[in-house]
Amino acid sequence: MNELFTKKNIRFAIAAFLYILVVIWIGNYWFLIGLAVIYDLYITGKVNWTFWKKRNGKNSAFIEWLDALIFAVIAVSLINIFLFQNYRIPTPSMEKSLLVGDHLFVSKLAYGPRMPNTPLAFPFTQHTMPLTKGKSWSDLILWPYKRLAGGGKVKNNDPIVFNFPAGDTVVLEEQTTSYYEIVRRRARDIKEMDGGTVRKPNSYYLQMARKEVWEKYTVIYRPVDRRDNYVKRCIGIPGDTVTIKKGVLYVNGKIVPDNGTQQTTYGVSTNGTTINPKAFERLDISKSDQTMISGAQYLLPLTKGNAEAISKFSNVSDVSSIYSSKGEYAPHIFPYNPVYGWNEDNYGPIWMPVKGTRVNIDTSNLCLYERIINVYEHNTLRVDGSTIYINDAPATSYTFKMNYYWMMGDNRHNSADSRYWGFVPEDHIVGKPKFIWLSLNKEAGGLKSIRWSRMFMKAR
Repeated sequence: MNELFTKKNIRFAIAAFLYILVVIWIGNYWFLIGLAVIYDLYITGKVNWTFWKKRNGKNSAFIEWLDALIFAVIAVSLINIFLFQNYRIPTPSMEKSLLVGDHLFVSKLAYGPRMPNTPLAFPFTQHTMPLTKGKSWSDLILWPYKRLAGGGKVKNNDPIVFNFPAGDTVVLEEQTTSYYEIVRRRARDIKEMDGGTVRKPNSYYLQMARKEVWEKYTVIYRPVDRRDNYVKRCIGIPGDTVTIKKGVLYVNGKIVPDNGTQQTTYGVSTNGTTINPKAFERLDISKSDQTMISGAQYLLPLTKGNAEAISKFSNVSDVSSIYSSKGEYAPHIFPYNPVYGWNEDNYGPIWMPVKGTRVNIDTSNLCLYERIINVYEHNTLRVDGSTIYINDAPATSYTFKMNYYWMMGDNRHNSADSRYWGFVPEDHIVGKPKFIWLSLNKEAGGLKSIRWSRMFMKAR
C-alpha cells in the first residue's frame, strides 16, 4: 500500500488528472494518447524527452540555459493560446479610451480561447518572421475553428481584440491598407480615367484592378489566426440592428450614450492667434492629433468635454463638430454600393447575422452578405443575371453558420472599423482586454514616456 503512495505516483496522478481535465475542455480525446508520455515522464523513464541534455551527469551552462529557454517558450506559448496575451495599441482609433502605446492584458478565457488554426508556427510572432520577413507559420497542419468554453459571451460596449476580417488577403508592399480597398481604389481610378461613352459594370473595373494589383505587388493569404490583431468596441451583437444618424449611434432604435471618452472631429476657429501648445498638453491632445489648416483654424479629434473646454479659450471664436451629410455616398464605406448611400456619419440600419438564422437574398441585398457566404463561411458564390448560385445551386435564401458582430472605434473619425469592412465573424474574436499593464507615450522621452497614471487601469 505504501508503494502506491510514493512521491512519483502521487505526482503522476496529479499531472494525469490535470491533463485529463484539459483534454475534456479541449474536447479532442485523441490527446489522451499524451497520458502515455506523462506516465513515462513520471513513472517508467524509458524515453529521454529532453534529448538535448543528459539524463545523468552534469550538463554545460549552455545546455542548462537552452533547457530553461525551451521550457519558457513552451510555457508562454501555451499561456498565450489558452489564458492571456499582451497586445500593444498601435493606432489612435480607440482614443481617449485606449491610447497609442497602451499595453493590454487580453484575457482569452473571457469568451473562451480558440484552438489555433495553424499550430505549427514560430513562437511569439503573429504572421511575419523577425529577420527574414517571411511567413512565420506552416500550412502543414490546419485545424478548423473551435472555441473552448469560456467565462461569458461578448456584450454590447465590450472592448474586443479580434483578427482583422479583411486581412485574409494582403499586399505585402502596402500592409497598412486592406487589399480589398486597394483594389476598389484602383478600380475607381480606372473608371474615372475611362473616357468611353459605353457604360461598363463595376465588375469590369474591379477585374482590371485586381489583375493589375496581382501583377504589380506581392499578394499573399493569411488564415484567421494569422491576421493582424485589432481592438475596437463591440457596438452590435448578433440580432442587433445598428444605425448612425449624423454621428449619433443607435442600437435597436435606442441612442447609445457617449461614454465620455468618445471623440469626433471638430473645426476650431480662433481670432487669428494660435492656441498655446501647453493648453493642448493639459487636455491630453497629442501633437499627432493637431492639424492646423491656417493660423486661425484647426481640425481636432475631441471629446465633448475637450470641445467644451476649448470653446472657453479667450482666443477661440467657434468650435463645431464636422459630419458628412445624409445621402452623401462614400465609396470606401461597406457595402460599397451607391444604392445605400451610406457614409461614416449616416449609416444603416444594418442587422447583425445570427447563427442558424435564414435570410432572404437577392441581387439588391447580396452586397451585405456576399463576403459572409463566400469568404467567412467558405461557399462558392456566383451571380448570373438576377440568379444567385451558392455551391452551384440557385439560392433565394441563406442560413448563417456563425454569429457576427459590429465593431467601432471610440475615435469615430479616425477609426478603420466595421463601417469600412463590415461584419466581424465569431471565429475572429481573440479576447477581452482586462487592464493596461504598461503605457508608453511616444511623444515623450525617458521616464516621462511612462504614463504612470494608466498603469493597471481597467480597460473600459
